[in-house]
Amino acid sequence: MPIMSRLPGRVRVVEVGPRDGLQNEPIHVATEHKTAFIDSLSVAGCPVVEVTSFVSPKAVPTMADASDVCRSITHHANVRYPVLVPNERGYDRAREAGCRAIALFTSASETFSQNNVNATIDETFARFRPIVERARLDGVWIRGYVSTATNCPYTGDVEPEDAVRVAERLFEIGCHEVALADTLGRATPLQVNALLELACQRMPVERLALHLHDTDGLAIANVMIGLDHGITTFDAAAGGLGGCPFAPGAAGNLATEKLLKLVHGLGIETGIDEIGVLNAIAQLRAVYPEIGYRHAA
Repeated sequence: MPIMSRLPGRVRVVEVGPRDGLQNEPIHVATEHKTAFIDSLSVAGCPVVEVTSFVSPKAVPTMADASDVCRSITHHANVRYPVLVPNERGYDRAREAGCRAIALFTSASETFSQNNVNATIDETFARFRPIVERARLDGVWIRGYVSTATNCPYTGDVEPEDAVRVAERLFEIGCHEVALADTLGRATPLQVNALLELACQRMPVERLALHLHDTDGLAIANVMIGLDHGITTFDAAAGGLGGCPFAPGAAGNLATEKLLKLVHGLGIETGIDEIGVLNAIAQLRAVYPEIGYRHAA
């Protein structure tokens, strides 16, 4: 099996369940239970836990308690806690809540961008520039997301060149890391391979991440494609929570426990306790039994 000789010794898992997972849940999760969930994931050894989103509470009501969550969690010295910020007001709120890491999001699809944030791709970058300038002065770590990097719910397949160019622009404005996102969870291994062939030629592979949803059950196959290209940062959500409120048909994220079972089974280290992750989602589901059990149409 040729790929085995190219496997990394360690991968970094970005746990996105508390943000990308819970934002699309129809169930309201209380602040105290979000806090307990995040704390359990930190204790399990997750090196990065994406906590919440400082979007408008009207747009995403499930994230209305963003400030309270950030102030309530136990901050571990060896864990990074990024939060999503859509604009300068979101950045202000994040900083007021003590956040030291942020994530910005744009799209490889013009149509998705306009439906998602009511702005063109160029307009999203105009919004980002003052945020990035302030973040760099504040010593805040910055991640960028390229959503719909392979498929758009409105226009279909996305050309790799379109996604890569947006990712390059995110690096150019000052992002430390960029995640290429299969927002719909419908990317095939051939699509992911084509995307990464181009991306890894033009950007530093160690600063790229893959954000995979699992609508069609191909996320694990796409992780293998990522590993083959040298990707060592992968996003996942405990329990396969999630979806996207602005992407019709998107189901949950790649489950963290599935990702861990794969990479640990390949002899790759993560520093994360699989049982700890399973306990974190089990504790949440003990209070909210239906959470995360949705299926794409």
